[in-house]
Amino acid sequence: MQDWPAKQPRFNMHFTPTSASWLNMVERFFRDITTERLRRGVFTSVSELVKAIDEYVVITTKNPSHSSGPRGARDILQKVVRANSR
Repeated sequence: MQDWPAKQPRFNMHFTPTSASWLNMVERFFRDITTERLRRGVFTSVSELVKAIDEYVVITTKNPSHSSGPRGARDILQKVVRANSR
Protein backbone atom coordinates (compact mmCIF):
# COMPACT_ATOMS: atom_id res chain seq x y z
CA MET A 1 0.00 0.00 0.00
CA GLN A 2 2.83 2.42 0.79
CA ASP A 3 4.77 1.62 -2.39
CA TRP A 4 2.03 2.84 -4.73
CA PRO A 5 1.91 6.48 -3.47
CA ALA A 6 5.70 6.72 -3.67
CA LYS A 7 5.56 5.70 -7.33
CA GLN A 8 2.81 8.21 -8.19
CA PRO A 9 4.33 11.72 -8.11
CA ARG A 10 1.15 13.31 -9.48
CA PHE A 11 -0.90 12.25 -6.47
CA ASN A 12 -0.67 13.55 -2.91
CA MET A 13 -2.23 11.54 -0.12
CA HIS A 14 -4.18 13.52 2.47
CA PHE A 15 -5.65 11.83 5.50
CA THR A 16 -8.43 13.77 7.16
CA PRO A 17 -10.22 12.79 10.35
CA THR A 18 -13.84 11.81 9.79
CA SER A 19 -14.91 14.55 12.20
CA ALA A 20 -13.42 17.31 10.03
CA SER A 21 -15.78 20.23 9.63
CA TRP A 22 -15.62 20.26 5.81
CA LEU A 23 -16.60 16.61 5.71
CA ASN A 24 -19.54 17.33 7.99
CA MET A 25 -20.63 20.11 5.63
CA VAL A 26 -20.47 17.77 2.63
CA GLU A 27 -22.58 15.20 4.47
CA ARG A 28 -25.03 17.94 5.46
CA PHE A 29 -25.30 19.11 1.85
CA PHE A 30 -26.20 15.61 0.67
CA ARG A 31 -28.72 15.25 3.50
CA ASP A 32 -30.33 18.56 2.62
CA ILE A 33 -30.51 17.93 -1.12
CA THR A 34 -31.96 14.49 -0.47
CA THR A 35 -34.65 15.62 1.95
CA GLU A 36 -35.52 18.94 0.31
CA ARG A 37 -35.38 18.06 -3.38
CA LEU A 38 -34.73 14.47 -4.38
CA ARG A 39 -37.24 12.62 -2.19
CA ARG A 40 -40.02 14.95 -3.32
CA GLY A 41 -39.33 14.54 -7.01
CA VAL A 42 -40.18 11.99 -9.63
CA PHE A 43 -37.50 11.67 -12.26
CA THR A 44 -38.09 9.70 -15.43
CA SER A 45 -34.56 10.16 -16.77
CA VAL A 46 -31.05 10.86 -15.64
CA SER A 47 -31.14 14.23 -17.35
CA GLU A 48 -34.17 15.26 -15.26
CA LEU A 49 -32.32 14.22 -12.09
CA VAL A 50 -29.22 16.17 -13.10
CA LYS A 51 -31.35 19.22 -13.90
CA ALA A 52 -33.04 19.03 -10.49
CA ILE A 53 -29.68 18.82 -8.73
CA ASP A 54 -28.28 21.72 -10.75
CA GLU A 55 -31.34 23.86 -9.98
CA TYR A 56 -31.07 23.07 -6.27
CA VAL A 57 -27.41 24.08 -6.20
CA VAL A 58 -28.13 27.35 -8.04
CA ILE A 59 -31.01 28.25 -5.70
CA THR A 60 -29.14 27.43 -2.49
CA THR A 61 -25.99 29.28 -3.51
CA LYS A 62 -27.96 32.41 -4.46
CA ASN A 63 -29.71 32.46 -1.08
CA PRO A 64 -27.34 30.95 1.48
CA SER A 65 -28.50 30.75 5.06
CA HIS A 66 -26.09 31.47 7.88
CA SER A 67 -27.29 30.30 11.24
CA SER A 68 -25.00 32.57 13.23
CA GLY A 69 -23.85 35.05 10.64
CA PRO A 70 -20.32 35.81 9.55
CA ARG A 71 -17.66 35.88 12.24
CA GLY A 72 -14.40 37.69 12.42
CA ALA A 73 -11.04 36.15 13.19
CA ARG A 74 -11.08 37.52 16.74
CA ASP A 75 -14.40 35.77 17.52
CA ILE A 76 -13.12 32.48 16.13
CA LEU A 77 -9.85 32.66 18.06
CA GLN A 78 -11.69 33.48 21.30
CA LYS A 79 -13.85 30.41 20.77
CA VAL A 80 -10.76 28.26 20.26
CA VAL A 81 -9.16 29.65 23.43
CA ARG A 82 -12.35 28.91 25.42
CA ALA A 83 -12.52 25.37 24.04
CA ASN A 84 -8.87 24.70 24.86
CA SER A 85 -9.25 25.99 28.40
CA ARG A 86 -11.88 23.36 29.16
